[in-house]
Amino acid sequence: MSTGIKYTDLHSLPAYNISSTSRLKSLYSDVSRQKHSNPTSYRSTVHWWREVLQAVVLKHWLPQSSDTLVLHALPTLADSFRYEGAGKPLCLATVISELHEEKAYIPLNQFLTATQSIYDPGWLPYRIASYVIGKPLLWALQQTGAVGSGDVIESDTQRWKRVKGDYVLRDLVESAAQGILAHQRTKESGAYAEKLYTVESFKREFSSAALPDVVLSDLDLKVLVKHLERDMRVVVVDGKVIKFVYEDTDNQTITAVDSGLLELKNAVQNLNIQIESIQAQIKERTEKASSALKQNRKEIALGHLRARKQLEDMLVKRSKALENLESTLWTVEHAAGDVELMKLYESSTVTLRTILSHPSLQRNKIDETMDALHSATEDAKDVDLTIRLAGEAEQAATIDDDEIERELRALVQDAENEKLAAQERAALEDVKELEGRLGEVKVPADVPRAVDDRERDAEVAMGVRA
Repeated sequence: MSTGIKYTDLHSLPAYNISSTSRLKSLYSDVSRQKHSNPTSYRSTVHWWREVLQAVVLKHWLPQSSDTLVLHALPTLADSFRYEGAGKPLCLATVISELHEEKAYIPLNQFLTATQSIYDPGWLPYRIASYVIGKPLLWALQQTGAVGSGDVIESDTQRWKRVKGDYVLRDLVESAAQGILAHQRTKESGAYAEKLYTVESFKREFSSAALPDVVLSDLDLKVLVKHLERDMRVVVVDGKVIKFVYEDTDNQTITAVDSGLLELKNAVQNLNIQIESIQAQIKERTEKASSALKQNRKEIALGHLRARKQLEDMLVKRSKALENLESTLWTVEHAAGDVELMKLYESSTVTLRTILSHPSLQRNKIDETMDALHSATEDAKDVDLTIRLAGEAEQAATIDDDEIERELRALVQDAENEKLAAQERAALEDVKELEGRLGEVKVPADVPRAVDDRERDAEVAMGVRA
């Protein structure tokens, strides 16, 4: 029976189904000597295998492995990737070594025991392991030029001896951590106890919520808690107590109040579980009693009813206990919230007093600054006024020839119009004068012709003057 990954499963991965057979053969070949001779192809192969390994681990396709965030790198791992047309990969040990050097893969023991963050560039466990695993003596000598690249020939078996072990996959750990934080934020409604978990309650709450369609193992959760505590600093851990902390104002330690609240919280949760179980048993007893009555088995039915009565009494007691515990939990949470609120007030008061004690906010300094500001404002107004007046003077000094030409033409036209108006007024006065003289002349009745001639002459004269 084959212990490898199914051909159909591998073929369903985009990395496989879009790659030709010749491409897969190249990706499956030994690429250890390409790091310097063909770095582009080498990086492409490492990136391809990084995606494939992550997808396979995430889907739990590797045999005898229930972990999602940890890769168990053994020489038999290559056999799991046998693929029709490409055979068995000869580069996995090289790829794992390279990913370890990049800090994408971190040895499990070092991850769990290190005190420095994995994001610290000076992380000591990484530097040591990088030298021991990723840079053996001959390889290091090769980089310094002490030996030639052709002097180092290492078999696949020898490479596996260097890299075999358990590795934390950093990409998956970071994704799972973000999933946990997102789920936690949906649960919090302001109650202090919602930040507190035991190891078991943490497992119940988050094992299925960190990554889609994945149930994390105990080892996965152990790795995640360490990452959240050391690298992300969003939880603090003390024994079996896990507490979420998000801001600097949160208490960064597990206190006696935290432990007491967690006990109350667990007691309430346990009582809820008991009550649900009792309700289910009552329902079962009722159904059995009803079934026995239908079969005319009265004694059995009575036995079920008596058991149901006892369960109902127990349910009443558990419900009252739950009510009391919930009330106590609410009171303690309220008091704990008041303590946190007072801490915020105290912190705000200290901050405000620190700000107000600054020399710039002293009374004499404020008056001095405001006087200087007033003086500077007045100076700015004077400068603005001077600039504005200078601009207006410059604008007035600028002569527009076209505008002057238009004004000249307008003056000439006004003069001509005035001249014509004076001529018309003179002609009108002459006509009036002539009419006055004609009116004084007495024409005999028998010489109408001569009068008519004089009138005609006057009309002609008027026409000429006009």
